[in-house]
Amino acid sequence: MDYALAIENTPDSVPGGTGVLLLHPSIGETDRIDTDFLKKDTDHFLVVSTRTTAREVEQKLEHYDVDESRAVILDSISVERGYSRRRTDHVHYVAAPDDLDGIVDRVRAFLESHDGKRRVSVDSITEMAYYADVDRAYDATVDILDLLREHDAVGLFHLSKEVHDEETLERFRALFDGVVDLGVDGTVTAEF
Repeated sequence: MDYALAIENTPDSVPGGTGVLLLHPSIGETDRIDTDFLKKDTDHFLVVSTRTTAREVEQKLEHYDVDESRAVILDSISVERGYSRRRTDHVHYVAAPDDLDGIVDRVRAFLESHDGKRRVSVDSITEMAYYADVDRAYDATVDILDLLREHDAVGLFHLSKEVHDEETLERFRALFDGVVDLGVDGTVTAEF
């Protein structure tokens, strides 16, 4: 099964099982790329949010006119910020931002309980590494990529270029089928 990829300077479509790495500057405007990825050619999508709360994700989806009825949100940060957590059918939480096993389990549960074309956005690997460590974030990324392949889904994973050294960036780059590089000026380049 192929998925349309509505990101500038990338292929028109990618096969199921594809993982795409979004490299971005710390201040980069990733919302546009993320929402373009989620809104087209999708039956259901999961936003794994390690950087913003579920409420902030909902506001982003609404602002960019993404069909929220297709959304499931996994919020790992509200507990860290002391916000109340109200689980609903489409909003889930993990115990703590460093609960990477919990995050992988929720991705698996989403993929197993939804059918059709499924997309996963992981925003972001950088925050996973901050709360856990780089090695655990790497292992969780590998596990999620394996799940995408197993379930014929696609994923977009955010990673900040300015936070990690070149060796770490290359280590993560090697995992992905495609890399989208967002410049400080908003230009997008890609390698697939």
